[in-house]
Formats: sequence, structure tokens, C-alpha cells
Amino acid sequence: MADQMAEVVEASFYTPAHRALQDRFGTRRLADRWLATDVVTDTLADWQRKMIERAPYLWLATADADGWPDVSYKGGRPGWVKVLADNQTVQFPSYDGNGMFRSLGNIAANPRVGLLFVDFERPKRFRVKGLATLLDDPAVLAQHSGAELVVSVMTEAAFRNCPRYVHNASTGQLSPFAPDGEHEPPVPEWKESEDIKPLLPER
Repeated sequence: MADQMAEVVEASFYTPAHRALQDRFGTRRLADRWLATDVVTDTLADWQRKMIERAPYLWLATADADGWPDVSYKGGRPGWVKVLADNQTVQFPSYDGNGMFRSLGNIAANPRVGLLFVDFERPKRFRVKGLATLLDDPAVLAQHSGAELVVSVMTEAAFRNCPRYVHNASTGQLSPFAPDGEHEPPVPEWKESEDIKPLLPER
């Protein structure tokens, strides 16, 4: 059963276009390694739940019926984004805005969405991809102060990203890992792991 689940996740997570770039840059084995560990899951880990619950903002990626992408910053007070008891469902309110309903209109036509959560101080980040629905049930709205509608996302894949290029928004300090042509960026710790080294491309 676990092998079948892994095949399903792989089939939906990496498309032929992803594979072509992985092969071009020699990262297919590294990419497969993330699927063989807990990096990519269909439920949210405890640290992801905690990060969501204290997040004052997120980025929401949507696409319209023709496939044109859009991305929107969404903000609220910590606790405004909720993870339900199943550890798969993420819900957040849609507040009064400019009336364009770009993101929500896209969701109504195409439920596939992406969420990006970033902690600029620790630093840490992870993404969620899933299927979204728009809820207007009074009982659900009552759980989200100020909500016109509630966006409910069923997680299909949650996965963390290497945070080395995340700059510190509080101090203004830029990440030392970001190349500038003048210094050699340090090697991230995860690349020094003995189980990762054999998977890295020669470059």
C-alpha cells in the first residue's frame, strides 16, 4: 500500500517537464529522495501546523479556467489561518477587498491552488498544493471574524523548501547564500549530509 501511495504521489508531483529539467541538471536522484522521505506528504506535520497558526500572511497561487496563473498576498492576524483536525484541511477567510475577486474567481473555475508560508526570521518556508473550495456556510463564517467567504484547501502535497535564500525581513540582513559575484556562498548543511552527498550533481 505504501508503495502504491508513493507511485501516486510521484505521478502527480513530478510531470515530464519537471523530469526533463531534473535530468538536464542531474538532480533526478535528489528529487526522488525527497519523495522517499517525509519531505513531501499529504498531511501537515506538527511544525507546519504551528507555523500556519502563527502566520500573519501567506501567498495564494491560483489559475483561471484558461490556465493563466495569478498569485496574491493574503494577510490577517495570527490565528486567522486554521488547520482542521484531519491535518489536511487548511482554511482561511477572504476579507473585503477591491471587488475584483481575482483569486476567488479563479478558484470557482479551477480548484487547483498553491499556498506558500514563509517565516522570514527563523528562516523557514514550505508549500502546500491542493484543491480549494469556497465556503459560505454561516457556521463556518462565524469561525473566521470578518470573513465574506472562507477558502478551504484539501492538501494533496505539503513540502518544505530549503530556506537558504530567505532574507531576514526584520533586520534587513540579506541571506549569505545569495550569490553576488563577489563572494563564494557557504554550502548549506543539508548538502553535507552523508545520505545526500551521493545524490548531488557533479556541479
